[in-house]
Amino acid sequence: MNRLLLGTAAMAVVTLFTRAAPFLFFSKRKPPAYLDFLQRYAPAAVMSLLVLSTFRSVDFGSAPHGLPALAGVAVTAALHLWKRNVLVSIAGGTALYMLLSGLL
Repeated sequence: MNRLLLGTAAMAVVTLFTRAAPFLFFSKRKPPAYLDFLQRYAPAAVMSLLVLSTFRSVDFGSAPHGLPALAGVAVTAALHLWKRNVLVSIAGGTALYMLLSGLL
């Protein structure tokens, strides 16, 4: 039990530090240019990798021919374009994917 509490406390401290680090390091100076680059392009790159990893194990040759994954991605994109809310789009696409995966 003590090891569990110690591990949880260590993870909490590390998480707090990673959240506070940008404010601590860049409160008095401008961040380097490569951080601006990462801020601009990393989210799209990460989302692209997530979409590609979604289809990595899909067998389009046999039923249901990737329908749950395709529908989940399509609904996620449509909800995001419509509502512009990341949580709504991810939750909606995931819910549809899980529903279709269970039914098909």
